[in-house]
Amino acid sequence: MKDTILDALKAAYTLDADDLVANRFGSGHIHKTYKVDSSTQSYILQEFNDAVFKHPERISNNLGYLLDNFDPADLHFVLPLPIPNKQGELFTELDGGLYRLFPFVNGITRDDIDHKEQASKAAEAFAYFVKVFSNTDSSKLQDTIQDFHHLEWRYSQFDEALKNPAIEINDETREMIAYYELRKDLLEQYGIYRKQLPLRATHNDTKINNLIFSEDLKKVNAVIDLDTIMAGFVFYDFGDLARTVACTRDESSLDWGNINIDLVKYEGLLEGFYSVLAGNITDEELGSLPFGAEMMTLIMGLRFLTDHLNGNIYYQVEYSEQNLHRAKNQAELLTAFMAKRQEINALEADLKKKFL
Repeated sequence: MKDTILDALKAAYTLDADDLVANRFGSGHIHKTYKVDSSTQSYILQEFNDAVFKHPERISNNLGYLLDNFDPADLHFVLPLPIPNKQGELFTELDGGLYRLFPFVNGITRDDIDHKEQASKAAEAFAYFVKVFSNTDSSKLQDTIQDFHHLEWRYSQFDEALKNPAIEINDETREMIAYYELRKDLLEQYGIYRKQLPLRATHNDTKINNLIFSEDLKKVNAVIDLDTIMAGFVFYDFGDLARTVACTRDESSLDWGNINIDLVKYEGLLEGFYSVLAGNITDEELGSLPFGAEMMTLIMGLRFLTDHLNGNIYYQVEYSEQNLHRAKNQAELLTAFMAKRQEINALEADLKKKFL
């Protein structure tokens, strides 16, 4: 990092030392991230990617609203919100770039987990986020990415791509198109929930690597990556977590025959949400959680297939068919979720007896 940026950083923030050292940190794909160390304290500095998040002022609005409406003592973990600069702003222009400064949180991140107990701890953390902000006014939150989890809109994008595809549609692609056309049956239930359930402050990107665990993986130290905090439905947050944790293979796997649901981990996730949110959100919201797992899997598969039809213009690919294969991966996963509805209903019934 250039010294001019560090000099601008020291001028913009009230930091406790002059001897700052910055090094690249993590492997994020959206923002460039640096760990900034002084002799007494460490920080995370992010160069903000406004090509992906085109409305940084909306992120500032949402995070500022959260800063004003929660007591950190209510959480069992750290919510590392940006540190305001000397002008009280969350974004700072440093040497021509847009940056944010965060407190550094010790711990480790994981792309997967090993045990049911770890799944429960992960789910509890995201559920506590929903609980702490359950009484805030979600209408005060602005969409940082428009229609991010709106299933009907994702299908409209898919339909547009079908009208004028940028690729030649072969048999494999045609098979995936037919599969996702059939899954429009989930639109009806999605529409019912949109009318029935309240919007809340939700994280909206509940992947396991957006948690910082303690070194022994027995607790969550922090929930991070807060740019997608918006008004949403609780089933969004459960669904994306279940999609990425309970699957027996990652979303780039080509091992079609072994893409399935780990019901032990799934039970841990569901129990984590029930243990925190039962009595704090409506019974209808709790009942919507399994649908979230199906819907979020459908949305991701649909987005991959749409990008394949558009010529791979959004997601990075290592070969031309990768988005098609990611869509097939999610189709296998969605089929597995649907096949296990009866077993998932039984897990729900047990949890209702325990927590309701």
